[in-house]
Order: sequence, then C-alpha cells, then structure tokens
Amino acid sequence: MNSFFNDIQGKINQALESSPAKDIEKNVKAMMTQGFSKLDLVTREEFDIQAQVLAKTRAKLEALELRVVELESRLAAQGGTGGTAAASTTIASAASASTAAASSDPLPGATDPAAPHIIIDKP
Repeated sequence: MNSFFNDIQGKINQALESSPAKDIEKNVKAMMTQGFSKLDLVTREEFDIQAQVLAKTRAKLEALELRVVELESRLAAQGGTGGTAAASTTIASAASASTAAASSDPLPGATDPAAPHIIIDKP
C-alpha cells in the first residue's frame, strides 16, 4: 500500500515538473535574469559597503573642514587682527553646521524616490 502512494506521488511530481507552468516559470526567470544583466545594478552588499565608505569619507571631510577653519582663525589671530573671539565663533558655527548637515542627510539621494537606485538582494 505504501509503494502505491509513493508511485502516485512520484507520478504527480513528474507531471508537475514537465508541466507548461514549470516551463513558463523557467523562461520568465531566464528573461528577467537576462534583462537585469543589461542594467547597471549593484548588490545590497556592495551598496552597503559603499555607504560605509561614504560615511567615513564624510566624517574625514568634516574633520578637515574644521581643521581649515581652525588654521584660518589662527592665521588671522597671528596677523594682528585680534579676532580670537570671532575665530572661536567661526569654529563653533562651522562645527554645528557640519554636524547638522551630517545628521540631516545620511546618504544623498538615498531617500529620493526619483533617484535611479536599483538594489538587488542576492539569496
């Protein structure tokens, strides 16, 4: 009796594998894969790595911008202008501006629905 059910199950599986629906599924997958290969796509992993690189680069840029403001204020102070208070105000405003810019836009274009970003997650 058990072999009877096993035979029926095997015949049903064989019928499903050779059905037109299975062929259509294979053809659709092949067409989609071919279409995606023509597009300039990146995987989620590659996108995440580039996002991390961008974040590190942005942090370095902000640090360098603050350093430039600091050096400019020192140069102005050495020039005899006596602008130490103005220089410290400039440094503080530059620091707050760069911090606000970094927190308000984590990735330019990442939240823009019109931006042409296509990301494919690999299984």
